[in-house]
Amino acid sequence: MLQNYDTIIIGAGIAGAAIAHALAKQHQKVLVLDKNGIASGGSGAAGAFVSPKIGKGSPLQTLTNEAFLFAKDFYLSTCPELFHQTGVIRIPKNEEDAKKFQDYEAFNLPKYETYTPQILHDLGIKASFQSFYFPDAGDCDAPQVCTHLLKEIEVVNYAVNTICKEDAFWVVGEYKAKNIVLATGHESNLLDLRYMGIRGTWGTRGDFGSRLDLRVSMHQSLSVGANRDGVIKLGATHEKMVKEMIPCSDEQALGLKHKASALVDTSDFELLQSYCGMRAGSKDYFPLVGRVIDTAYMLEQYPDIVRGAKAPLKHIENLYILNGLGGRGFVFAPLMAKWLAELIVEGKAVDARADPDRLFLKWARKLKPSA
Repeated sequence: MLQNYDTIIIGAGIAGAAIAHALAKQHQKVLVLDKNGIASGGSGAAGAFVSPKIGKGSPLQTLTNEAFLFAKDFYLSTCPELFHQTGVIRIPKNEEDAKKFQDYEAFNLPKYETYTPQILHDLGIKASFQSFYFPDAGDCDAPQVCTHLLKEIEVVNYAVNTICKEDAFWVVGEYKAKNIVLATGHESNLLDLRYMGIRGTWGTRGDFGSRLDLRVSMHQSLSVGANRDGVIKLGATHEKMVKEMIPCSDEQALGLKHKASALVDTSDFELLQSYCGMRAGSKDYFPLVGRVIDTAYMLEQYPDIVRGAKAPLKHIENLYILNGLGGRGFVFAPLMAKWLAELIVEGKAVDARADPDRLFLKWARKLKPSA
């Protein structure tokens, strides 16, 4: 007999872990499937910084900072031992960037400080630009956070190649459930999700042993974590042209050490371990949280949508997605999971900024009309 659940979640990164945790809190019986286990992809390689976004008040900045405030409180209440509020300094990359920081200041979260070059130098940071310090920010122990969120939830190592609907249930191998949540990251080949524009960005992290007295984290062109128990994490997420997973190499991590030497003294940095993985974003950089549109049905029933016509959207019943969190997965995941759990359990609409429906008709208009 098939094992029965309320919801099956495919993917055990921070997105899958967060929605599994949120649904379990709503008393759902949840199963998480992942072909390689918990935090085996991009989440396991993340520096997992939890910090606000700076800028001129764009909608993406506003949403990111809402998510940051929620995530900070979530980690402090859920797994405080795994969230380290070292504070994060945002440092301009160059003089041109420093001028932009002057415009950004009006849109910063209220709780921040301005650090002069002298303050930075006193902290052992080699930077000559006025910077922003956010004391509530910090970083998570990425794999441990995912494991903690899933500690009371059934997780099975299982490679999902197909999903199908039988009567009112989704069936995946020997498991069935009313609902399915796709938290598969950059691997989005189970259904036609082209309209979401899911794309991967390759990320690398190196953990270095060091005696450097670095008590604060920072971000410039890469992230440099505070020294915790003799380990400093260096990380960057920036390679968008990588299409396939490749083996991690020490050379990539040592390249981060070279970049970090422009900020701090790396002379005693000894590479302990290299990590790498693909993080998934969307075409407009906002998260993807909500129902999935039945693309085949829409194109067949409303062929004129490719010419700009509007049509009522039809969703695949009881199929949901939580994806596109990008390099800020540990910032976005708790709030996005809350929104999705409210949709699944209560039928409450997801915030339009994160709802993938926003992308469909624009995508359809770019398709070539059939003759």
